[in-house]
Amino acid sequence: MSYGTDVNDAQRLTGVYVGRILQGANLADLPVQQAVRVELVLNMKTAKTLGITFPLSLLGRADEVIE
Repeated sequence: MSYGTDVNDAQRLTGVYVGRILQGANLADLPVQQAVRVELVLNMKTAKTLGITFPLSLLGRADEVIE
């Protein structure tokens, strides 16, 4: 089970920062940004190997379920 930043969102924010720097923005003036989108990923194969079962409510909320 993993709960963390959405990789695509983090890459998009990185691209925005690079664009601002290349346009000549002062680094000290750039705001600190944090990715807002997070995702929940469940790995069913590993859970089965470890003898863990996830409740249906958690399976329903997962952004991705790896079989």
